[in-house]
Amino acid sequence: MKINRFVTYALLALSLLFTSATTVSALDRRVRIVNETGYTIVRFYGSNKGSDSWEEDILGSDVLPSGSSVNINFDDGSGYCKFDFKAVFDDGDVLVKKNINICKIGTFTYN
Repeated sequence: MKINRFVTYALLALSLLFTSATTVSALDRRVRIVNETGYTIVRFYGSNKGSDSWEEDILGSDVLPSGSSVNINFDDGSGYCKFDFKAVFDDGDVLVKKNINICKIGTFTYN
């Protein structure tokens, strides 16, 4: 009887652990980036906190004019929710924002 109860509790604990891990990995990592600066974003980077360098320019050959927005899926398979953003503007200015929790926000606005 005690062994069955132990097995039941162990299976329940494993089930909760698996469910919790699945929920974390299934979080929505899509973020709408909004540019309200008056300048065009010519390059945009988003790197997870575990990365020691900026990844490729997410915009590629596109730009993000002021007054516009773009939806970006930051799911890089790492499971990270915290990302650093780097925006490079047409006037040469660079703006870096750190520790953005992309799992908790749906929109990030530069203004």
